[in-house]
Amino acid sequence: MSIENVRFLLVSRPEGSPSPQDFSFVYTGLPALRDGEFLVRNHFASLDPAMRGWMDDLPSYLPPITLGDPVRAATIGVIVESKAAAYPLGKWVAGLHALENYSVGSSGGTTRLIEPSARVPITNYLSILGGVGLTAYFGLFDECNPKTGDTILISGAAGAVGSLVGQMAKLAGCHVIGIAGGNEKCDRIVDCYGFHDAIDYSGKSLDDLAQSIRQAAPNGIDIVFENVGGIILDAALLNLRKGARVALCGLISEYNCLERVGARNLWSLIPAHASIRGVLATEFIEEFPAVRRQLEKWLIAGQLKIDEHIEYGLENAYPAFMRLFDGSNNGKMLLQMVD
Repeated sequence: MSIENVRFLLVSRPEGSPSPQDFSFVYTGLPALRDGEFLVRNHFASLDPAMRGWMDDLPSYLPPITLGDPVRAATIGVIVESKAAAYPLGKWVAGLHALENYSVGSSGGTTRLIEPSARVPITNYLSILGGVGLTAYFGLFDECNPKTGDTILISGAAGAVGSLVGQMAKLAGCHVIGIAGGNEKCDRIVDCYGFHDAIDYSGKSLDDLAQSIRQAAPNGIDIVFENVGGIILDAALLNLRKGARVALCGLISEYNCLERVGARNLWSLIPAHASIRGVLATEFIEEFPAVRRQLEKWLIAGQLKIDEHIEYGLENAYPAFMRLFDGSNNGKMLLQMVD
């Protein structure tokens, strides 16, 4: 009996918020492997806001997804067939593959072998030990240069990257303030992740947010770690301390907007003599192994916590992905594709 592959395809470019009609499922046979290739049965996929950008026909750090191709995603899975000596049967691997049951990897590609630890859930290799943890680490330590006593403001603080940035900043001796939506998320970043203060953006105008930040940090902000954009970023820019560093990791509030306004208070960088830099973990690839080891040490020691929100079944790829934009996910959004 032949094995069938199920693939979640991008069939049209979303205009604004993605709709179910922008995607389709296709059922195919498994490809024949060439020398140096191996077949991975994907068990889990990471759903990330960055995937929305890959759906547009715009230049970015990765090329757009070609229409008719499966939606690109980071996955972890098990090798079920191999013509690559370095990637034997039964080994766990992580890599940038796609939302599909089976993916073909190759030697020298983006796939890396995983030796699962009994002390670490396998899903952690897609979250804290994957792109999320690496982005948080390099975004904070390499782009923001935190110092003991610095005040850091993190938007999207209840999200996967934001929650880790806050915990690492606290380890670095910073005063940590998070912005999140709703009482439940604000309570979580304080009670579970150890933030010193939380600001609920729900229902607040730009002026309200700027005032709330000012009350939480009357002497100004040294570091802004931005994941959301919109009026949240504009409010933060009105509260910069001299020499502040702004790390631009994401602008999730703007990804589905038909018209992108952009930051309106960039002038605030001038009197504060502040800087703004984009966060891109792939600039530090050579350091990935060492940083993963450090993240695992912190995780096992209980110094870092990560929440994961797992949805089940490739058929639920679309609604699970859209949770990222309505804020209904509670932790790193993952899709489980094997029971």
